[in-house]
Amino acid sequence: MTPPADRTGPADPGTAPLPRVPAGLPEPGAERLPPPRVPVPVADGPDVPLAPPVPVPPAAEGSPTGRAGRNLRSAVTVGLSLGAVIIASLLIWRPAFLAVLTVAVLVGVVELTRALGTGRFRPPLIPLLVGSVAMEALAWTRGSTGLVVGFFVTALAVVLWRLADGPAGYLRDASSGVFVALYVPFLAGFAALLLVPDDGVTRVLTFIATVVASDVGGYAAGVLFGKHPMAPSISPKKSWEGLGGSVLACMLVATPLIALGLHGPWWGGAVFGAAAAVSATVGDLAESLIKRDLGIKDMGTLLPGHGGLMDRLDSLLPTAVVAYLLLSALAPV
Repeated sequence: MTPPADRTGPADPGTAPLPRVPAGLPEPGAERLPPPRVPVPVADGPDVPLAPPVPVPPAAEGSPTGRAGRNLRSAVTVGLSLGAVIIASLLIWRPAFLAVLTVAVLVGVVELTRALGTGRFRPPLIPLLVGSVAMEALAWTRGSTGLVVGFFVTALAVVLWRLADGPAGYLRDASSGVFVALYVPFLAGFAALLLVPDDGVTRVLTFIATVVASDVGGYAAGVLFGKHPMAPSISPKKSWEGLGGSVLACMLVATPLIALGLHGPWWGGAVFGAAAAVSATVGDLAESLIKRDLGIKDMGTLLPGHGGLMDRLDSLLPTAVVAYLLLSALAPV
């Protein structure tokens, strides 16, 4: 009789049993298995939330926003309010518009100076504020010569004032101060020059209405037809189609104003409108470039839906120069 096989001895390698795992340790491969599903009790009722509700931001609760993420209702309200102040100052008393312009320039200088401070530029504020008032007053009383003289005196005051703070960063701060003097009060002085003639109210209204038409026409055409970005690295939402809308809107607004209000040639409105649309767009892009370089979204927070006052002056400032030069040729006094 054949003795039973020794079940405790070595067996065939192909059928060898797995080694015994000490108690308390998981079986081999168990760590790869998913944990057992444990049913979660759910309370009775059809309206039991499984997660807390996600809060809705205020902008999505009924505040319409535009492509730029701004509150359109606030932007339109503020824009109409500013327009009402400008028109009232022009129609009631012309020097009142000069006062409104000067206040806007002072606010713009403060906003731009603070914005430049984020880039470690420190333009001296006091000579800039005093020089801004002087430039607008000299433009009103002494014309273009007074405006130029006021700018050079302001630039000299900025350079000398900054000497008191020592050599560290002198060139950076002094040059940024001269830039502020040129960009805001000097360019705004051309709006004061538009106001000087007897028909100055019509000239200023033509200038402002054309810039507003540029903004509205460019926005509408960009929203409806914009497909080809103009300067994606500076302002991604500006398109060539929007520029075309700006040019068309400016021509439609400027032509009757120049032909009927200033008794200029009808074709002068087309020339003026096209030039104003281009200069307004360039001014907008220039400020966008400055803000991108400084890493900021807006120049300030004074105007709801717009940002700062400088965010509204960006297209007006360079266009004031174009308007003064072109109207002097198309509708001379």
